[in-house]
Amino acid sequence: MSPTAPIDFSELVTTIVASYHAEPKTCHIDSGRLPNHDAIVEIIHLLRQLLFPGYFGKQNLVAGTLEYHVGDLLVSIHDRLLKQVQNALLHEAAHQGEAVPDSELRADRIVNDFLRTLPRLRAVLATDVQAAFDGDPAAVDTDEIIFSYPGLFAITVYRLAHELHLRNVPLIPRIMTEYAHSATGVDIHPGAEIGEYFFIDHGTGVVIGETSRIGNRVKVYQGVTLGALSTRGGQKLRGVTRHPMLEDEVTVYSGASILGGETIIRKGVIISSNVFVTQSVPPNTRVTVKNPELQYRDQKPKTFKQELPLDWQI
Repeated sequence: MSPTAPIDFSELVTTIVASYHAEPKTCHIDSGRLPNHDAIVEIIHLLRQLLFPGYFGKQNLVAGTLEYHVGDLLVSIHDRLLKQVQNALLHEAAHQGEAVPDSELRADRIVNDFLRTLPRLRAVLATDVQAAFDGDPAAVDTDEIIFSYPGLFAITVYRLAHELHLRNVPLIPRIMTEYAHSATGVDIHPGAEIGEYFFIDHGTGVVIGETSRIGNRVKVYQGVTLGALSTRGGQKLRGVTRHPMLEDEVTVYSGASILGGETIIRKGVIISSNVFVTQSVPPNTRVTVKNPELQYRDQKPKTFKQELPLDWQI
């Protein structure tokens, strides 16, 4: 094998830099601050320690030092998140050609308001844990669910991101939910509205769009899509309700697709596997697809000799 020619790093650097100027949409140069992806992931895991104390991060917690532990976590989360929210606000303003007066003060107000929601979020997440335990006979206990269920992790990150989304924080909520998406296969847009006792069983392949609305005690299985009928309008559809509504106590089994902003799945409906729904369903209805006809044909079994190449046959 002939040796490869030595690389001319100077020429390669020049070519790469030239590509930055040729494709400015794929680089961020001389454009101000951006949130830091890795820092946001660290914040997610710190928040998870706060929401589920004793499971993640510091374990073997004792009541005597609990307030110190929580206070230390809160300060760390506040300081880290403050910096990222401020960067996100500055980036959005620069992108729109505007100034952000008192960006740190505004970011601090957002972060403080967000942190005040944590006790309520803990209460809601407790219902999600209970829904997972009640709905999955394979679950040994709630510890197993908190430690290992990808659906609960995706829901936890979504609920955190949703609170930031409600406060009009740019970029960060989507970074959070896409991180959970990459880790679990569950794609929940932070703009979706989801009630209590929500359970995603197995998780992989679930898609819940931005304008989806989900009531209480809803269960969905792997491969479920709550999507839009069409996105051909692109950016013209921003702000338009494109995704369905699921009322309370709805169950959607694996592989089902429910599409459209005018589609309402009423209370108590059961959507069976692999169903494609684009219109509203009345309460307490079971929606199924007629089973395809399976055909079985007799097939003469081949002998071992026939399966071998001719030159292998005995």
